[in-house]
Amino acid sequence: MVEIINGKELAKKVRKDLRKDVKDLKEKGINPKLAVIMVGEDPGSQVYVRNKSKACEKVGIEFEEFLFDKNTSEEILLDTINKLNKDDTIHGILLQSPVPKHIDINKAFRTIAPEKDVDGFNPVNVGNLTIGEDAFISCTPYGIVKMLEEYDIETEGKNCVILGRSNIVGKPMIQCMLNKNSTVTVCHSRTKNIDEVIKKADIVIAAIGKPKFVKEDMVKDGAVVIDVGINRMDDGTICGDVDYDNVSKKASYITPVPGGVGPMTIAMLLTNVVKAAKLGN
Repeated sequence: MVEIINGKELAKKVRKDLRKDVKDLKEKGINPKLAVIMVGEDPGSQVYVRNKSKACEKVGIEFEEFLFDKNTSEEILLDTINKLNKDDTIHGILLQSPVPKHIDINKAFRTIAPEKDVDGFNPVNVGNLTIGEDAFISCTPYGIVKMLEEYDIETEGKNCVILGRSNIVGKPMIQCMLNKNSTVTVCHSRTKNIDEVIKKADIVIAAIGKPKFVKEDMVKDGAVVIDVGINRMDDGTICGDVDYDNVSKKASYITPVPGGVGPMTIAMLLTNVVKAAKLGN
């Protein structure tokens, strides 16, 4: 019988613990605060920023938006980041992606001070994660690790197949699972015989951006299946990268879409902001 990993409920638990942490910090005169920068009017980004604002409010984290139109220069963006780096009242800085093409997003990520990089994209944090040092971990991989821990899912010595090699999910996920002593294989658009590779996995983490890509016959009995994908279908419905209805017949654990990884991503962002506030004071 498959067990559904309920990210929505787990995120509630995380927020409950964070509320206590925030209360304790405020009693010491520390008010955790997140600054979110958005360039352009991407509808998806607007929804994400709204959700982040609501989540901050729920745990008592202060939230400030810096909204720029799509023609804003890279110089203005970097200048804003530098000002926030120097602002002692700001503990976390998040640059919402995507950004317009004329802006080098990696340059912007490098500009965010590592100690305020609550999205985990500054190369200093990426490097520290790679060598096993303390780091701000990219929020989606961090949320997945938290799920595996909360559900007591064994990772040591297990074969973990990660679908996707993005800087946001795939690459940091590799390091997270290596740090949890898994044997990690990464699949991507150039991988040959991908079905055969996935079949060997004890843990499948799908972040490939293809609706219902992972089918029942690609997954072995008892596999743990984590679905990072969020795909909007022609009929307006949302689905993940996994054929949930059929794969759930074989999996031991599986995350739904929505209600799985998504809520945990925001919960771990809040966790990183609180961590930054503690470290900065």
